[in-house]
Amino acid sequence: MDFTGEERIAAPRDIVWAALNDPEIMRGCIPGCQSIERLSPSAFEATIKVKFSLLSATFHGLLTLSDVDAPKTYTLSAEGKGGLAGFARGSADIVLEERGAETILHYRSKAELGGRLAQLGARLLDSTSQKLAEGFFSDFNAAVVAKMARAEGLFKSAP
Repeated sequence: MDFTGEERIAAPRDIVWAALNDPEIMRGCIPGCQSIERLSPSAFEATIKVKFSLLSATFHGLLTLSDVDAPKTYTLSAEGKGGLAGFARGSADIVLEERGAETILHYRSKAELGGRLAQLGARLLDSTSQKLAEGFFSDFNAAVVAKMARAEGLFKSAP
């Protein structure tokens, strides 16, 4: 399963980059994320519950950052085990393009599922994965804009 997209975010690239590396923002934006903890500057441990049609699975696994060129690009890779449901592996290449006061977040993702999840059918898995990715980037956009608005409010009210 491969998919691409982009998200226009009304924030400077440095702010978007910081948000992409903030476990609390990521936890709030990853659909079904129950927990996320930073293990090192380039690794996180996460627990994510995902619903695929009638089957839901809770995945425990690692998220790792590689090919980091701050604040422009990185690759986020994930690998998780969902018990009897199977496993999930995937990666997303993230590129942040500055456009004045905005940032265009480009992504190219791929995912692989195994075990019972793989038996659900490619079309269902493709559409669910695409919805999860779109939901994450949309929620991430909203979280960054809200964080910017709060920060601007603090600066305006400071003496």
